[in-house]
Amino acid sequence: MTPPPCVLTIAGSDSGGGAGIQADLKTMLALGAHGMSVVTAVTAQNSVGVQGAWELPVEAVRAQYRSVVDDIGVQAVKTGMLASPALVTAVAELLADAGVPVVVDPVSVSKHGDRLLADDALDAVRTRLLPRATVTTPNLDEVAELTGITVTGEQGMRDAADRLLSYGPAWVLVKGGHLPGDAVDLLTDGREEHWLRAERQDNRHTHGTGCTLASAVAVGLARGLTVPEAVRRAKDYVTGAIAAGFALGAGIGPVDHGWQLRSRD
Repeated sequence: MTPPPCVLTIAGSDSGGGAGIQADLKTMLALGAHGMSVVTAVTAQNSVGVQGAWELPVEAVRAQYRSVVDDIGVQAVKTGMLASPALVTAVAELLADAGVPVVVDPVSVSKHGDRLLADDALDAVRTRLLPRATVTTPNLDEVAELTGITVTGEQGMRDAADRLLSYGPAWVLVKGGHLPGDAVDLLTDGREEHWLRAERQDNRHTHGTGCTLASAVAVGLARGLTVPEAVRRAKDYVTGAIAAGFALGAGIGPVDHGWQLRSRD
């Protein structure tokens, strides 16, 4: 049998299963890819927050990456929580000769406001990691940290995208989900603009949205789609997953990664 496209996530573990490595692998399976992982950190995390986080040694991250890439190979890579300057730099070095599309989700803060990226790692993200990105997918909080621009509307999204492009990624997807009104995202490579709009879903259970979107984009790129088409399909998938998000525990529940399967049933 022909194997499905292989997609590698380099990210932290979410013990509650809503975000991080767990969300990435669920997304990849739901969209027909074979997901593989390089764990960069372990978190104690549930629906109300992050109770602890422990990053793995750089040599453990390098060993996981080489183990997977040198034997199995990959068709796309997605990065998430990288925690420290040392891990950001190590991952950027590994990706230098990856030769496949790379989706960088510059995770800095959890859904609950817990810090997942050291302040002194931001410069390494700008100068080392973003130049490796085929597309980067920051939300507005991450945009503010990386660029210093506080986005309040669509022109601000353009300004932020221009600043982010100056750091070296091929494409930037500025996610405007924190703005009022419809969920509007801007995808641009500096020459063409794609505005992606979706009706805002009346559901507070949105844990894992960013990880899920970035992973869905990576699956599309692994299948050979163009960046605009991969992002458009990922946006459609995430919109459905948010609409189907469900309550778990006492706080914010996850999006439903398997919503398409359940809708068929």
